[in-house]
Amino acid sequence: MSIELKVPTLGESISEATVSKWLKQIGEPFEEDDPLVEIETDKITVEVPAPSAGVLSKIKVEEGNDVNIGGVLAIIENNPVKSESVQEKKIEKKEDLQKNKPNEDQNNDKKLSPSVKKIIKENNLNIKKVDSSRDDGRITKADVLEHLHTSTNTHKKSDKTEEIVPMSKIRQTIASRLKEAQNTAAILTTFNEVDMSEIIKVREAKKTDFIERYGVKLGFMSFFIKASIFALKEYSAVNAEIKDNNIIYKNHYDIGIAVGTEKGLVVPVIKDADNMSFGEIEKQIVALSSKAKDGKLTIEDLSGGTFTISNGGVYGSMLSTPIINRPQSGILGIHNIVKRAVVVDNGIVIRPMMYLAFSYDHRIIDGKESVGFLVKIKELLENPLELILGI
Repeated sequence: MSIELKVPTLGESISEATVSKWLKQIGEPFEEDDPLVEIETDKITVEVPAPSAGVLSKIKVEEGNDVNIGGVLAIIENNPVKSESVQEKKIEKKEDLQKNKPNEDQNNDKKLSPSVKKIIKENNLNIKKVDSSRDDGRITKADVLEHLHTSTNTHKKSDKTEEIVPMSKIRQTIASRLKEAQNTAAILTTFNEVDMSEIIKVREAKKTDFIERYGVKLGFMSFFIKASIFALKEYSAVNAEIKDNNIIYKNHYDIGIAVGTEKGLVVPVIKDADNMSFGEIEKQIVALSSKAKDGKLTIEDLSGGTFTISNGGVYGSMLSTPIINRPQSGILGIHNIVKRAVVVDNGIVIRPMMYLAFSYDHRIIDGKESVGFLVKIKELLENPLELILGI
């Protein structure tokens, strides 16, 4: 019996997807729920599972082509007998691999010195691709360094070559939305700087207790989220959006955190962040960041943000002019912390300083409001008792 493999519903705003990779080929058997094809939308990448055991008899949408939600991806022919035997082979093969892998890993580990293991881990190397200069096959530190040197030189020699790679659906959407934001909104950016001394003291004093209580580290981002929410409540236009000829003021605080992944920038959202403690916020940050890097974010994770924070400091950025994430009206850019000479009480002292950048839609937010919003965040970060006590 023939069964159509269709594109599942992926969210209200998503009408089409792109086939990025077929995981099974025509005639290749599979079991029910085995992933058959990988598709990507403008927000996420998902695998479409097999509705039943069988084989692919016809692929109707090739890799790189678009298909509407509900469209037919392929035709499946039921083949339970064949797929059952394949399943048995899978189990046998898996058992063999499990038996061989501990022996192989154990032997490989014995051949590696601590310094070699450290270099391999730091550079994410495949040890099987490193040639040994010894008769016994043992990989030395010199072998690994030579492999790194050769790889670097090979890359430099190939710099003049060209490679044409189609833009992914996610990358296309990022490009179009950034351009749309520039063309639609009147984006301006205002800057300030913040002395991070007090927050650093709090983190240092409470880091052990915080981990014991919540199971996560107390980072800087939770302070910025808390400070942003306080400022958003005072400057409501920043937490609003323009729709047609109306301004929609949001009375909920769903904060997006920009996360860089291999496929591009995504902005998962911490919902109702104003009702969360520092520990709950930090847990959400860890969970969403992990999902983003593993490609497991859902439409729900990415929907409904009212304000975004972008942390360029993790990449070493000193200053930037972030682009607002439409239809939002503002985005806060935070950067690296650098010790600088500043004047305090008519004396020059060294303090850990950070530049802040606030980009906003001037159609809805006036200059006075934008400056006041950023100054409020600065004041809260430099005197964090209000954030911690909630008063």
